Amino acid sequence: MTAAPAAPAPPPPAPIQRIPLPRARRSALTLALAGLAVSLAATPAAADSSACTHHFSGPQICIRLEGQGGRNAVTGIWTNPPREVTSRAVSLFRNGQLIDTATATRSGKALTYTWPAEDAGTDTELCVKFRGSKRMACQTTR
Repeated sequence: MTAAPAAPAPPPPAPIQRIPLPRARRSALTLALAGLAVSLAATPAAADSSACTHHFSGPQICIRLEGQGGRNAVTGIWTNPPREVTSRAVSLFRNGQLIDTATATRSGKALTYTWPAEDAGTDTELCVKFRGSKRMACQTTR
């Protein structure tokens, strides 16, 4: 008896071909993953904010809060004082009550003064007013 010829070996499986993602889709995926990595690694954001008076003639007064929640450092800024003014009294108000008056000094083109961080609580209106100006800049803590 003769042996039957062996069946031919099956061909090797075809390699899996990767279909490239369209460029826009790949870029969007990369950005999404990068954003996720940054957001997971970042520290909690501070609730810094600022506000300015919106009168374009006369003193432009601003307030900047730097901190989180009700604990903020408060900066009073007069952005466009006359060139000859090197310092001016600035007052800090909390919910309409005078808290402190200090001397703002020139820093570049502006007069500024920063009160150290303290806990004013949340939903508290903080305002600054420079001597000689009727305008006040206010910001509410969050």
